[in-house]
Amino acid sequence: MSAANINVRVDSEIKNQAQSIFESMGLDMTTAINIFLRQAVRQRRIPFVITAEPARKMPKPGGWEGKIQMADDFDAPLEDFKEYME
Repeated sequence: MSAANINVRVDSEIKNQAQSIFESMGLDMTTAINIFLRQAVRQRRIPFVITAEPARKMPKPGGWEGKIQMADDFDAPLEDFKEYME
């Protein structure tokens, strides 16, 4: 088996954090990346699920209906905001 070099740019903080995790597992960066690549080839896909950040829970509709009121000291005329409401 011949070896090939790969140059990758990563955020230095992410690299440091990953390196620390790998060291705690007895691995160096090269070994960890080789494990990833071998699993990708073996599974013919990225070897883990990639998802977006979890969506924030939105409040259920109806909970605040009729409970929101304008402040008594709010004196800006609605005409000032008409262009934003169209």
